[in-house]
Amino acid sequence: MNLRPIFRLGCLSVLTLCLAGSAQIASSNQPAAQGPVSYSSVNQLNGLLSQLEQASQAAQVDLARLRVEKWKIDSGSKRQTQDNVESVQRNLQSALPEMIAQLKASPESLTSTFKLYRNLDALYNVFGSVTESTGAFGSKDEFQSMENDLSGFEKARHAFAERMENLAGAKENEVTRLRAALQSAQASVAAQPPKKIVVDDEAPQKKPANKKKPANKPNPIQSQPPGITPQPK
Repeated sequence: MNLRPIFRLGCLSVLTLCLAGSAQIASSNQPAAQGPVSYSSVNQLNGLLSQLEQASQAAQVDLARLRVEKWKIDSGSKRQTQDNVESVQRNLQSALPEMIAQLKASPESLTSTFKLYRNLDALYNVFGSVTESTGAFGSKDEFQSMENDLSGFEKARHAFAERMENLAGAKENEVTRLRAALQSAQASVAAQPPKKIVVDDEAPQKKPANKKKPANKPNPIQSQPPGITPQPK
């Protein structure tokens, strides 16, 4: 009996937990809004996602056809293989489609791209363990189908790793351009002479307006004609 697949089943159990946790990460984190994206970038991403979705659909069909319960293997290894199969199925049906939807909404998001790549990496390792066990204990047709699915996931993993590297390089170049533009703007402002404000202290001051003196009221005694004494009332 080939013990290598059985040994890998125990070693890769931690990767199964990674696949289960990916569903929670996908639902809790939302990509940030970003600016306009070039047509070529969106077209490339759509092609990669289309291939990944086809590989996922084919893998789900082949996993459903596996008859692990009929394999001539000890009960512990059989149970571990069934757990891995169920973990991969949950990921393909729930976590992976949500990550794909997030990446479609933000095609050049490094966060969403890395999240999908990390999930593919864990998915590839657990699926590879199931495929190797199928080759040792399953039928020839089952193994051939699983091997084709594994090849599809491997191509998708490499493609997204390359895209992530290209996006990181483009973001770095953009930051470099923005930093250079900011430094140029700061240097231009510093080179301009400061504006002077001139205060004219010799400007003529306005003279206060002269107030008119009130006119004197005539004395009634003096206003009588001479020689006439006013009669008392």
